[in-house]
Amino acid sequence: MEDIKYILSGLLVAPLLPLMAIQGKRIRASVPKLPPAKGASGYIGTGKGQVLRLITIGESTIAGIGVETHEEGFSGTLARALADQLGKPVVWKVYARSGYTAKRVTEKLIPQIAETDIDLIVIGLGGNDAFHLNPPWRWRRSIRDLIAALRERFPETPIVFTNMPPIKSFPAFTPLIKRVVGSHVELLGRSLDHVTEPMPNVFYYARVITLEDWRDRLGVSAPPADYFSDGVHPSALTYQVWARDVAGYVGRLGVL
Repeated sequence: MEDIKYILSGLLVAPLLPLMAIQGKRIRASVPKLPPAKGASGYIGTGKGQVLRLITIGESTIAGIGVETHEEGFSGTLARALADQLGKPVVWKVYARSGYTAKRVTEKLIPQIAETDIDLIVIGLGGNDAFHLNPPWRWRRSIRDLIAALRERFPETPIVFTNMPPIKSFPAFTPLIKRVVGSHVELLGRSLDHVTEPMPNVFYYARVITLEDWRDRLGVSAPPADYFSDGVHPSALTYQVWARDVAGYVGRLGVL
């Protein structure tokens, strides 16, 4: 179904691609180039239980673009939330790079993983594959290859894919790009759900992120601009709300 939708939407979008290219160049010129967060590993918690070993993998959001340190970004906040939930210390490490697609992560980042024993793998991807308008069949192949590469190293470790990025809410994007790329990232999300659903111990948090949902469900109230550091990447507020929400999802899975 996603493949057919991609082809049909492609026919509609094709005449708009030159305009989108012009708008994309303007956006890239206006958005500042931010460095990745510092401190890609850490230890948190004082509980007496066995240490939980966590790695996070992905693109710019996992790389912490938009905040100074990973402790205030997604990975550090996720580790802190899991430590609080489980009552045990968490040691964590980040493997991420801005601009990477799922295919690139498998080729370049997975071979860099130094750990041999991991209790939880959390993956955040989808933005760059959506920006490239990669077809869902290519995305599914890339995700399967990524999971296979991890399973060679960690046969039993739970793998959790985070929600897809809320591209329709990006302030820096034009209405056209929000609609086209935002709809495409949701299409990739549905494909990701179909890939992971039958796989044992592989999970995808399929809840679509919207600022309205966070307000109504989590009680987060802030002006839209406060959720983004540069109009595209998350702010510290967004990283922390998002990570705590993902930690809650992991807790509900009961895999730890």
